[in-house]
Amino acid sequence: MKSNAEVEKKFLKDPLPFIEEARGILNGVVRRTPTERSRTFSRILKGNVYLKMEVLQSTGSFKIRGAYNKIYHLPDSVRRRGVVASSTGNHAQGVAYAASLFDIPATIVMPRNTAIPKIEATRGYGAKVVLAGNNLTEAYEHAQKIVEKEGMTLIHPYDDPYIIAGQGTIGLEIMEDVPEGEHIVVPVGGGGLITGIAIAAKSVKEDVKVTGVQAKGACAFYISRKAGRLMETPSVHTIADGIAVKTPGRLTLELSSRYVDQVTTVDDEEISGAILMLMERAKLMVEGAGAASLAASLYGKIDVQGTTSIFLLSGGNIDPMVVARIIEKGLLKAGRILFIRCLLPDRPGELSDVLRMVSDLEGNVREISVSRLSPQAPLNQAVLELTVETKGCNHSQEVLHRLKNSGIKLL
Repeated sequence: MKSNAEVEKKFLKDPLPFIEEARGILNGVVRRTPTERSRTFSRILKGNVYLKMEVLQSTGSFKIRGAYNKIYHLPDSVRRRGVVASSTGNHAQGVAYAASLFDIPATIVMPRNTAIPKIEATRGYGAKVVLAGNNLTEAYEHAQKIVEKEGMTLIHPYDDPYIIAGQGTIGLEIMEDVPEGEHIVVPVGGGGLITGIAIAAKSVKEDVKVTGVQAKGACAFYISRKAGRLMETPSVHTIADGIAVKTPGRLTLELSSRYVDQVTTVDDEEISGAILMLMERAKLMVEGAGAASLAASLYGKIDVQGTTSIFLLSGGNIDPMVVARIIEKGLLKAGRILFIRCLLPDRPGELSDVLRMVSDLEGNVREISVSRLSPQAPLNQAVLELTVETKGCNHSQEVLHRLKNSGIKLL
């Protein structure tokens, strides 16, 4: 068995054979997800747009590729002792599922604030889940203690040749599906995914452009590339928890300088907008990390006009509560939810008159609140608050105009 240092040295010198080997190993284990042309996003972005659907992968994300490939390469005696990983979700499920396929024990350390659906999904693959720490860094430190105590093998989420190689098989699939592809856009956390894809894609077509997209609230890879060395962000704050890492990988940063063309960032509002648009236009449920790639083009961070571009939708494991908030915020931003606050005389019939006006304009009242004790309510008046579903910004303005013209004082 070669040492980790020997494997890394060989991988850095010539990574492509690792990816080609991984493809054979993963054949029949992972799904060869489709790369589909999107008429909607082709029209919006004025290009030839394809979506690589890793949202349809086993466990709901690409992570099974690298996890299985890494575990496969462990010596049998080491593998039987089991594996450990720290993750908020996708890597956890990938390692748990891969371990179940090898029939070995897996312990997954997750931060205490991890979404319940992700915890239950990981347990559902047969892994032991340990909740420790308030973030991924603290969870990773706890995972290392388990390794030292129990002799299990730590499966790193991105900074490992076999992990990178497993993720790189996506690049081979993309270039087979879209050989005319000119630009591949990939979400970036620690860098394992984009590095593997870039190596594979450029081995097929040297001039294909590969762009990474990070969440602005977790942009360690972005700032590290700019600095030319590993940099750590003091904290991470983003809805894209699948790419929320504080430090990129040593291997991934070195390889990205050779294979990745550029990296940009998007904020949570832009990611939310992309999630909502994918739900509405493509009927796809995509998590924050997975939607980051498309968000970059939708909000003008990268221009794909006139080109054949492939956007990787890396995963679909999103907390339903987050989805609900994104939908609400998206509807509000689109003017399809209107909040009305106004003063009403405190006498019978006034409320019904307001509701009738809204109804006549085909507004749908969702919530009503009336307060006579509000500091803004003079004696014999009340503050009325309405939440109304409308058809958009113009319709919302029409409702407000009607109320104002009827003599109602809007607050």
